[in-house]
Amino acid sequence: MSAPTLGLVTIGNALVDVLAPASEEFIAGQFAKYGMAKGSMNLIDATRAIQLYDDMGEATEMSGGSAGNTIACFSSFGGKGAYVGKVGKDKLGETFRADMATIGVSHATPPVESGTHTGRSMILITPDSERTMNTFLGAAVELSPADIDEDLISSAKVTYLEGYLFDPPLAMEAFYKASKIAHAAGRKVSLTLSDPFCVGRHRQAFQMLVESHVDILFANEDEIKALYEVNTLEEALAILKSKCEIAAITRSEKGSIILKGDEKTVVAAEPVAQVVDTTGAGDAYAAGFLYGYTEGFDMAMCGRLGSIAAAEVISHVGPRPQISLKSLMPKKAA
Repeated sequence: MSAPTLGLVTIGNALVDVLAPASEEFIAGQFAKYGMAKGSMNLIDATRAIQLYDDMGEATEMSGGSAGNTIACFSSFGGKGAYVGKVGKDKLGETFRADMATIGVSHATPPVESGTHTGRSMILITPDSERTMNTFLGAAVELSPADIDEDLISSAKVTYLEGYLFDPPLAMEAFYKASKIAHAAGRKVSLTLSDPFCVGRHRQAFQMLVESHVDILFANEDEIKALYEVNTLEEALAILKSKCEIAAITRSEKGSIILKGDEKTVVAAEPVAQVVDTTGAGDAYAAGFLYGYTEGFDMAMCGRLGSIAAAEVISHVGPRPQISLKSLMPKKAA
């Protein structure tokens, strides 16, 4: 069996993020009219996407998507990786590819031939730094098993799956194909649950995926409680420890808890002068953790690198680091 040449391959919804500040009143009005739930990810169609884009006003645009953000942060630590995700043959698709190339991440997934536009996530940031996402998936949902390259997956120490992408049946098949290839090559598979509403839609499928295909799971408190339909984190952890090799549960300002068999590691959150935008915090945490994991660090250091990455991205608008995450690494890990 050949040695891996990549640290990480991530598979997810290729999206361009559109970020703008919003008042509580604006969110409440959108909820009344369209059912937009504050703090969650809301799927919208093309017509609604255009309408909301106009209503948002001045915004910041940048390449994003959950797994895209994770591989960007992984690369910022100095990790070598690749990304799998569908874009359209349009200007936003070209921007997404160019952004990946700029940060040194390979993105060779063929664009869609159907004429569907590149997806975008419109993110409203309220004064409490909470983000409410409204996502038009566009071309991203056309990912299929044909887009999973066996050589690419086999070349990576870890393949990371984005829970948001689990809706389309063909994407589900792509996940299973990737996990089988990775395990056949002796590699690891990781999954992020992404969102409590996402978990609610696919609870049984996610439970089976975690137990049968996933080695490293990422979730926050709400997501893991939703997965096992329990009221407390303690109940969820008791169930979880027998379901996969490693689980990292993020707890915002409370840091994170890492389970590895009977070993439990509690990691503190990194201090932040001011929380500006929580978009991408979980994506960044996963990147830091997986960079540490692929470098052979212990669970405590993996968790700390996750916390460092999350702290950096929540200190400014946008889900990707504005400075090198490698420069923030503790000396004993650098």
